[in-house]
Amino acid sequence: MSLAVAIQMDPIESIKIDADSTFVLALEAEKRGHRLFHYLPEDLTLRQGVVSAWARPLSVRRVRGDHFTLGEPAQINLADVDVVLMRQDPPFDMAYITTTHLLEHIHPKTLVVNDPVQVRNAPEKLLVTHFPDLMPPTLITADRRQIVDFRAEQGEIIVKPLYGNGGAGVFHVTPSDDNLNSLLELFAEISREPVMVQRYLPEVRQGDKRIVLIDGVAVGAINRVPAAGEARSNMHVGGRAEKSQLTARDKEICAAIGPTLKELGMIFVGIDVIGDYLTEINVTSPTGLQEINRFDGTTLESLVWDAIEARL
Repeated sequence: MSLAVAIQMDPIESIKIDADSTFVLALEAEKRGHRLFHYLPEDLTLRQGVVSAWARPLSVRRVRGDHFTLGEPAQINLADVDVVLMRQDPPFDMAYITTTHLLEHIHPKTLVVNDPVQVRNAPEKLLVTHFPDLMPPTLITADRRQIVDFRAEQGEIIVKPLYGNGGAGVFHVTPSDDNLNSLLELFAEISREPVMVQRYLPEVRQGDKRIVLIDGVAVGAINRVPAAGEARSNMHVGGRAEKSQLTARDKEICAAIGPTLKELGMIFVGIDVIGDYLTEINVTSPTGLQEINRFDGTTLESLVWDAIEARL
């Protein structure tokens, strides 16, 4: 099976080839004989019902400083390709949401991974709220009174933007912290959106586990340990990746959410688990493939492509 695959992503020049999941998905696609095209989200166009993109043929290789070749740009009809990988990074803003509306016009005749309608309906910090029994105590609101009451009830809390990513804007607030009101004022100035507030989980000091699910099935995990003095475990803010295994609780969480993810057309998903609690379900541009591969000796990108090809 030789497929035409268009990858909607951020500039390929800027990716880190030893960490980027999109890069190994592209490597595996080429290994299977698929033809690749690269375009940026802003290159999408809808005209008279036709969704096109100003795209360039792409070839990739694992060579630092020389990891890609792009051909001459041309406008391609995305209805004529077999697969679109929607892999641009959040934030999940209106520009991101608009791309899901445009790609909805071609899916599922052209398979968009993940399903653009369901991605739009399932931003990371909201899809997880449909599994309240798996989550820590959580509040989503713009009402300062509710947030103050929540802190009084829970003690230490985490406050974070509802549509943020990568640990940006995540604050650990203690019961005696006098800055809560100022922090909420700052959030209100930046955005009209509600914030997410959760009970602080001290287990985060032992790590925030990233579990990858492919077609609703857990296939591997890494533990991300925050740096000293940090409440965030994200790799680009100093988190350290460690080898990890799935616990009985992890398997219980995955079994509970897996059928829903598969039904929604979420082929490649990364969930975050702290202690015994599910905190996020990442469906926009999940990561973790290369880190898990290195620790476990796996090639998870191959399983992703197996799932994609099975859908076709």
